[in-house]
Amino acid sequence: MKRVFDVIVSGIILLVFLPFGLVISVAIALESRGGVFYRQERIGWQGKPFRLWKFRTMRKDADKLGKLTVGMRDPRITRVGYFIRKTKLDEFPQFINVLVGEMSIVGPRPEVKEYVDLYTPDQQIVLSVKPGITDYASLEYFKENELLGQSEDPRKTYIEEVMPAKIELNKKYIAKPTLGTDVSIMWKTFLKMIS
Repeated sequence: MKRVFDVIVSGIILLVFLPFGLVISVAIALESRGGVFYRQERIGWQGKPFRLWKFRTMRKDADKLGKLTVGMRDPRITRVGYFIRKTKLDEFPQFINVLVGEMSIVGPRPEVKEYVDLYTPDQQIVLSVKPGITDYASLEYFKENELLGQSEDPRKTYIEEVMPAKIELNKKYIAKPTLGTDVSIMWKTFLKMIS
């Protein structure tokens, strides 16, 4: 049932979003060199790697300077990128990942291998379900970039504070992954975006 729901809702969202996606794509292409999309390897269900779709918000090869984004004024972020990050529009291409079965709409956010390798055996439970576009942790840490931007050591703060807290919220979802829970999280995410 969850898979059917994911496919139907993702298809509808991608169709509705298409005109906005075209405008965003043109804006990205006009502002800076590089592709419109950014595809980064993440670790998904059962520890399998896959490539996550996002609109590109940084200058070309910016990820070579670090995988964490520290604050919305990170100099690697383009002007168009600042806007689409702030509104979370950069995440919309991930509905493609949902359609092909690599992700679900709701589920633990997929991490890069660098951080998954740090998981304790207990934390690896998040790999027992498909990763998602949004979840309880996404709601709680909606302004994560700004939080990390205030830290003297963003990587350490993420590993020691943010990541464990997010995994605990992931466990809350995994304990009760119902369709009603998914709809509730999706609605709360929508309200966060428009606010």
